[in-house]
Parts: sequence; C-alpha cells; structure tokens
Amino acid sequence: MNDSDLKRLQIRLEERHKELLAVHDMGEDARKPVELDQNAVGRLSRMDAMQNQAMAQATERRRQVELVQIEQAFERLTFEEYGFCVECDEEIALKRLEIAPAVTTCVKCAGG
Repeated sequence: MNDSDLKRLQIRLEERHKELLAVHDMGEDARKPVELDQNAVGRLSRMDAMQNQAMAQATERRRQVELVQIEQAFERLTFEEYGFCVECDEEIALKRLEIAPAVTTCVKCAGG
C-alpha cells in the first residue's frame, strides 16, 4: 500500500469519525427515559416509545463500538501498523480496507 492509499483511507476514517459524533449528538433525545404522558392524544403508546428508545440505545452502542475501532485505527496509523493484520501480521488487502477502513484482520484470519 502506498502513501496515497494510506492518506485516502485516513481521510475516510476521519470523515466517518466526524459523522458518528454528529449522529450521536442528534440521537440524544431518543435515548432518554420514556415518560408516561396520559394526557397526550395521538402520541405513540408507551410501549412504542420504549421500543424506539431501546432501538436508539442499541444503535448508540454500535456507534460507540465503531468509534473505538476508528480510534484504534488512528493509533495504528501513528505507529505505522495500520493495514497489517493483528493476527498474522500480513498486509490487509486494499479493497478490504476501502470497504471497512477500521478493520484489523485480513480475510483469512477473519474467517476463522
């Protein structure tokens, strides 16, 4: 992998990181505790609201995992370890990194 490829992947990681942080801020209200408002007419039922809250919380957990993976990728970039499999130390295929820039394993090691 050449320097141009690395720079392009780093930019994709940075853009995704910013995107995840922006989405986190927008979804904060959806993750708040559900309040029972018996005077509201035409609103979602409490069960629907609780289900929406649970889905928002699950999405946030996945977002947090991805943020950690991106931060680890930045660290690997700093130590010039980015693009190498953490299992076998072989270079990860460029196409794989283009699809998932925070990936840490090659196809062979990811398969089991």
